[in-house]
Amino acid sequence: MTEQEVRDLLTNALVTLFEIEPDRIKPETNLYEDLEIDSIDAIDLIDHIKRETGRKLQAEDFRNVRTVDDIVQAVLRLQAE
Repeated sequence: MTEQEVRDLLTNALVTLFEIEPDRIKPETNLYEDLEIDSIDAIDLIDHIKRETGRKLQAEDFRNVRTVDDIVQAVLRLQAE
C-alpha cells in the first residue's frame, strides 16, 4: 500500500468505526486528545487495520502512537518488514 492508501484506510476507519468527521482527521491530529480515542477504541482500530492490510500492529507499537501520521508510519514500517 502507498502512504496515501494507508491514510485513506485510516480515515475511513476513523469515520466508520468512531463516527469522526473526516475534516477533523489530519496528519498531526492527536488520537487521544483531539479525537478522544481510548484504549478500547485503539484495539478496535488495530483489528480493523489488520483485517484491511493483513498486517497486525502490535500493542507495544501502538503505545508510541499519538497522531494520525504516527499510525500511517507504523503501518508503512510493518509493510517494509
